[in-house]
Amino acid sequence: MSNLQFAYWVPNVSGGLVVSKAEQQTGWDFESNKRYAQIAEESGFDLALLQTRFFASYGAEYQLEAVTLASALAASTSKLKLISAVHPGLWHPAVYAKILSTLDHISDGRAAVNIVSGWLKDEFTGFGENWLEHDERYRRSGEFIEVLRELFTKEKANFRGDFYQINDAPAKPKPVQGADFPIFQGGNSTAAKEMAAKHSDYYFMNGNTLEGFEKQIKEVRALAEKEGRTVKFAAHGFAIVRDTEEEALAQLQEIIDDAHTEAVEGFRESVKQAGQSTGDKEGMWANDTFKDLVQYNSGFKTGLIGTKEQVADRIIELKKIGVDVVLTAHFHYESDLERFGKEVIPLVKEKEEVLQEEGVLI
Repeated sequence: MSNLQFAYWVPNVSGGLVVSKAEQQTGWDFESNKRYAQIAEESGFDLALLQTRFFASYGAEYQLEAVTLASALAASTSKLKLISAVHPGLWHPAVYAKILSTLDHISDGRAAVNIVSGWLKDEFTGFGENWLEHDERYRRSGEFIEVLRELFTKEKANFRGDFYQINDAPAKPKPVQGADFPIFQGGNSTAAKEMAAKHSDYYFMNGNTLEGFEKQIKEVRALAEKEGRTVKFAAHGFAIVRDTEEEALAQLQEIIDDAHTEAVEGFRESVKQAGQSTGDKEGMWANDTFKDLVQYNSGFKTGLIGTKEQVADRIIELKKIGVDVVLTAHFHYESDLERFGKEVIPLVKEKEEVLQEEGVLI
């Protein structure tokens, strides 16, 4: 079993990673994100996930476009892998393949992509695009990935699908990583799990309990086995690391007590279609409480809140159930990102080494 990798959410959207009026020291602008990326790289993080947003769905009025910012961060870092999120439907996969290949060359093989099927209807209808129902959005995303792989690996790409048709399309240069270019995706629904099993390299999971994560991992693994494939897993958690557990919990309570109620309820309304439109009612955010939605990827559920030792122990439990990447969000980005990198990541690595020596992790 390989060692865990660590990723962080890039706060390229205003308002930080919580829907709260609690005062936080987090900037969305380029200079802030350049500083955070350099801190993350120096502190032991492996990957950075740049979110994609065009409309202010939860009060996030300003947004920097993901792949454009990734290109700038590539020039400001040397090791960090940069995962740009993209909405199929707003981008053509052949055009985006060229963008990703260019980014891979700029970064010397540090580009990756996160395929986001989209839950905010306004982002599509507002730009004059057709709004597809839930499972159709995931089918389109599957085709988007197929086109990317075709262009990344074939001298001339051809594809015939319900959403995309490619005719003898050249794609040069290929990505530095070639066929190994990493493709991520998220989603909780059956359609999302089936898409991951057929197409993706990594399956992102919203914040959850250990039992919830384990259930998702087993389901996707079983589906992937039927496809003759393997999938890796990334788990999201909102991290609050303080000197004492009481201090960490107090910070959490402050965020929740000062929640922007109107924005949280607006977010809840926006994501209803994502969570409840599927037959199994297990889409994103389907069972989240108000508290869960204050961190809009349900990150409080994961339990990365406490002392460095408590958080490291929790992460080891995630590894034991099959998590390959831990994706964190933070409150005061500059100080919290650095603290997590310098205090928690080394501790996790120490614990991994001890468990591997004992034969617990292989």
